[in-house]
Amino acid sequence: MAPKRWPRLFLVRHGETEWTINGRHTGTSDIPLTANGESIIQRLGEKVAGPGKLIDPHLVTTVLVSPRKRAQKTFELLFASSEVKPPAETDQRVREWTYGDYEGLYLHEIADMRKKQGLAHGEGGGHGWDIWVQGCEGGESVAEMTARVDQVVNSVKDLHSAWVNDPARQEDERGGDILIVSHGHFSRCLLARWLGLPLEKGQLFSLDPGGVCVMQYYHDLSHTSIGSMNLGLL
Repeated sequence: MAPKRWPRLFLVRHGETEWTINGRHTGTSDIPLTANGESIIQRLGEKVAGPGKLIDPHLVTTVLVSPRKRAQKTFELLFASSEVKPPAETDQRVREWTYGDYEGLYLHEIADMRKKQGLAHGEGGGHGWDIWVQGCEGGESVAEMTARVDQVVNSVKDLHSAWVNDPARQEDERGGDILIVSHGHFSRCLLARWLGLPLEKGQLFSLDPGGVCVMQYYHDLSHTSIGSMNLGLL
């Protein structure tokens, strides 16, 4: 019995930090939200999170949050104005891309490092470093990132399938939604793999700090789509 509304996956990028402002690569570093970042997420939550709103805690069955405190604080503030808050799990699989040797560096610093190492760096007519192709020295490769993101995609689809195929579910029942609170590069990777695209196609998407993306299905669970991006920031 197909539901009248297919379950959805909500993807929220954490709010603004000092390093999202200045462009430093923030993976494992536990950088807090700025005061402005906290304020933006609070206002976002008032608009999109709570009973009867876009992210309705009564319809959310699973919440996965990155272990980084900028993501944890984003989840906390997202439901600060809601009388109902869904229980959340801290999940290492939805952490940011591990940048390894490039953690905390600006792009030009990475280019300088790679030049000294004799790697592609973008000067002298050579090809520059592209995380979507070359991954990160001392961090995660493209293949490793693909495998990790695919684990998340498959887990989400399994949970959605279990909800849709639950014999106790009523025909007009709504629910089964999943919320992930994560990071910039991870979110772009997830968007690409949700659609079955190669990981490098994640560079075609951009989810701003505090942006909400709605990922969904059409016809059946084998057809994935992106319903909207950067909701709540308008």
